[in-house]
Amino acid sequence: MSLIKYESFVREPLVDGEKTYNQVTEDIVYTIEAKPTRLWYIGFYISIALLLFGVYSLYRDVTYGIGQWNLGKTIGWGWDITNFVWWVGIGHAGTLISAILLLFRQGWRTGVNRAAEAMTIFAVICAGQFPIWHMGRVWMAFFVMPYPNTRGPLWPNFNSPLLWDVFAISTYFTVSLLFWYSGLLPDLATVRDRAKTKLRKLLYGIASFGWSGSTKHWQRHESLSLVLAGLSTPLVLSVHTIVSFDFATSVVPGWHTTIFPPYFVAGAVFSGFAMVQTLMLITRRVMNLQDYITLGHIEAMNKVIVLTGSIVGCAYLTELFIAWYGANPYEYDIFFKYRIAGAYGWSYWLMMTCNVISPQLFWFKKLRRNIGFTFFMSIVVNVGMWFERFVIIVSSLYRDYLPSSWSLYYRPTIFEIGFYLGTFGLFFTCYFLFSKYFPVIAIAEIKSILKTSGESYKEKMADLENLSVEEFYAKTHDHH
Repeated sequence: MSLIKYESFVREPLVDGEKTYNQVTEDIVYTIEAKPTRLWYIGFYISIALLLFGVYSLYRDVTYGIGQWNLGKTIGWGWDITNFVWWVGIGHAGTLISAILLLFRQGWRTGVNRAAEAMTIFAVICAGQFPIWHMGRVWMAFFVMPYPNTRGPLWPNFNSPLLWDVFAISTYFTVSLLFWYSGLLPDLATVRDRAKTKLRKLLYGIASFGWSGSTKHWQRHESLSLVLAGLSTPLVLSVHTIVSFDFATSVVPGWHTTIFPPYFVAGAVFSGFAMVQTLMLITRRVMNLQDYITLGHIEAMNKVIVLTGSIVGCAYLTELFIAWYGANPYEYDIFFKYRIAGAYGWSYWLMMTCNVISPQLFWFKKLRRNIGFTFFMSIVVNVGMWFERFVIIVSSLYRDYLPSSWSLYYRPTIFEIGFYLGTFGLFFTCYFLFSKYFPVIAIAEIKSILKTSGESYKEKMADLENLSVEEFYAKTHDHH
């Protein structure tokens, strides 16, 4: 007689090895309690160096004006808005893994959700800076916030998609931060209870908000997680939809299209999952967490990458078809003369190769489970998604309706590049500090799936699967 279980033993285990609850805690908390490795220090100092270069680039921008960037009369958006859209996209995977996969009760999210949520927060911090510094007079940034003031009739223009961005990103950041931090509470309490020094005990005690692990605390934690997941799910769709409106509500050829919202969302999830892969493979290697971030996790994420990559590829082909079928000469020229051919043709073909052709290799199971190939592909995808934003922005502005306003070839200055590298420095500095002082994997959530999805438990259940009820009872009774 077959036994009823929560999960089939045929499925791949989500936790490898013979793990007990104590072993899970030891493995994950060890990275916080041990001294950082040499690799950690090297990465951290490189990040700090990039961050300082970014700070200097911003100093130049604020002191000498936006002319330090190579923006012209036509190309008023260059690297800055390209990078803004790219960073917002990267933040999407964290919320999707946390919220949507939690609501659908997908067990494989537990190994990667904590780092993905942290990545979301750091990416949104990086993204939010680009529009602010792009203002030039950054000390006037508070003008975009709608609050009662003495400025009379001067209020933010609610018809402007750039103002919608302010609301979308601030809401997204707030909900993501709450989600991430509320999930951390049980784990921070675990670190607090193991702390050896009074200072660590005090700091982790404050951070864990007096979590005691009582039934009441767990009930509230579960309810809050579901409420935040419910709030975050529409945000996953709305944030990048609103970012796409920055383009779609204009009348610039190549931008004025209704396909932008769904394809921006698919592209954001695509690039976000690729960035999660990059970070998780490094974290897995440096912190010896191979038993918790398994090949099964990596394969599941690669499946999402091939799905979203195919959606993005379909959107690119739809755009080309509409430009041809619509018979609008301006639209046709943008796509067929200036994107596919033209001075920026190289960036278009780079985008197509990285985003549409290369992810199709993940249809092969052997490649989906190959760690070296996955790491390489995760970087290729993010390069491709950066070029997608670059192609959309620069190639449309470079040749618009009026030949008299056609711009020369756009190249970024060292300070535009410096600002971009500076956000990488900020992102990785935050991530290195997070990986040192917080559990990179959700301890409580790994424990919650250990009995149903751990390797040792699955093997035990597989052995018991074929026993009769009497034999099963005898075996489990003897065991206890």
